[in-house]
Parts: sequence; C-alpha cells; structure tokens
Amino acid sequence: MKELSINGVKIRPGQSVNIEIPIAKLPTHTLIDLPIFIRSAKEPGPVVLITGGVHGDEINGIVTARRILDEIDAGLDLLLGTVIIIPLVNIYGFLSNSRTFPDGRDLNRSFPGSKKGSLAGQIAYILSEELIPQIDLGIDFHTGGRMLANQPQVRVDFKDKKARKLAEVFGTYYVVNSKLIDKSFRKTAYSAGKQLIVFEGGESMRIDELSTDEGVAGTKRILHHLGMIEENPERRDTIVLKESSWIRAKSSGIFNASVKAGDQVKKGQILARITDPYGQIKIPVKAPSDGHIIGLNNLPVINVGEALIHLGKEG
Repeated sequence: MKELSINGVKIRPGQSVNIEIPIAKLPTHTLIDLPIFIRSAKEPGPVVLITGGVHGDEINGIVTARRILDEIDAGLDLLLGTVIIIPLVNIYGFLSNSRTFPDGRDLNRSFPGSKKGSLAGQIAYILSEELIPQIDLGIDFHTGGRMLANQPQVRVDFKDKKARKLAEVFGTYYVVNSKLIDKSFRKTAYSAGKQLIVFEGGESMRIDELSTDEGVAGTKRILHHLGMIEENPERRDTIVLKESSWIRAKSSGIFNASVKAGDQVKKGQILARITDPYGQIKIPVKAPSDGHIIGLNNLPVINVGEALIHLGKEG
C-alpha cells in the first residue's frame, strides 16, 4: 500500500486519523484550520478523496460529505484502501454564507493555487500539492446557486472515459457532459492523471434530503465498485445527457414554472409563464427542444436575461 503523508503526518494501514492544517487567521486573529479526516483499511487499495463546501454556501454538499464520514465511523466497514474526507473546504465562505472568499475569489477558479497567493490560492495549493498526487479519484459535492435548484446529477467531461464510467457507476438521476474548466479543481486533478467527478444536487443555503441521500448512495456504489465496501445500494436508471443549456428570461416579471426539476419535456411545451404584477401581461416560456429539466430557478421575481430552466438533452 502506498504510504500516505498529509502535512507531515504519516497514515498507516488501519488507522483513523484527523488532521487540522493551519490556513490563516481571521481579522480577529482567530486561527482557521482545514480539518481533514482519513479512514484507512488494513488492506491496500484505492485512495478516494471526498470533498464538500468548495463553495462556502453550498451546505448540502457539506452535509453529504459529513454523512459519509459518520457512516464509516458508525461501522461501515472499509475492506481495503483509504477514504480522505474534507466536509468543508471553504471555511471562510461558510462563515459569511458566501460562495467565495472575503476578497471575492472563487476557490474553484483558483487552482492549482500558490503557497503565497490569495487565501483561495493557498487552499487550492494544499489540495493540489498535498492531496491530488496521493489519491486515485475524487468525488466533489456541490449544489446549485441561490434559488437555483439542481436535480441530482454527476458532471464529467465525456472525453474522459474513465470519469464517465465512474459517473455511470455513481448511478444518480443524470450524467451530464460538462467540459473541463480552466483553473478548476476537476481540471487540475485531470491534468495530474486523476479522475474527479462532480455531484450537483439541491441549491445553496438549503438542506435537500433527496440530494443528500443520492450523494451518499452514489458514493457507496463507487466504493463498492472499487472493492472497498460490501454495501451496494440499488442503482436507479441513469439518463445520459450529451449537452445542456439554460433557458433565459426574455422579459422581467413574476416567474411561475409549471414544471419541476426531473421532468421530461417536449419541444414547444410551455414550461412557465412570466407575468407583470397586475396580470396584464403573460409571456409563455417554451421548451426549445425535447429534454430533461435538470435545474430550475425558484426565485419568483426575475429580470430579463436571468437563467430560468436548465434543459439537458440526450441527443
């Protein structure tokens, strides 16, 4: 088994180790640490990284990662390999109910980072240098934005055949083709020859039990596929979507959707209406093609150009 060493701490087979890496101090001089939880079986095997809270307001991803840790600690037997869990990566954003860092930087656009860079860059550097070289694959839990709810889905670049296979093993509602983005966690892992799949479910600042359950079950399917655990939750039918795009508002007003996330729709179908506050104007929002609703704006008052409905397409 490869010897793991994180921040100078060596992890031996069969060990459960909690590590806190000092990051920086708040303006109050309160020290902020990055807690990392390592659970290792006695037998050698894959090293899987599980992360939540890369965006600090995506609480559901934090809860999902924590639940996986709780289940391992409560007796989910690891037969081989190692699981590294970081439930909350962006502590600064979490403290301020924000997606980003205090300086407005997005951690998921700050990779591979720098040891002496911005706060986001420093944490990206820790992930890039301390963890990515030692793992075999990763699962990164995310949610939609504020009032933007995602139906549970895994996003991978279909050009990465290994990641696509893992996404299908994960077995949630949708597998969505999503190109690698420069300076993202996923692209940095890919450049290092590692697979990192991104799970999206629910919306920021909310707990969504469906998405949490899907995230935990999918992770268990991955661990079972790798021979790391015996439990293998029943797999639902997964729909593969080759492309997706947002339907945007052509007018400002009150948005009232007549569909919900997870619905399958037909071209020309009325998905929603936009009205003025007085009911004098009613503008239909129609599906430009057949597809599946994988994301939905829950904000009732919208402005022209805002993203309303995320439509995924199979063909």
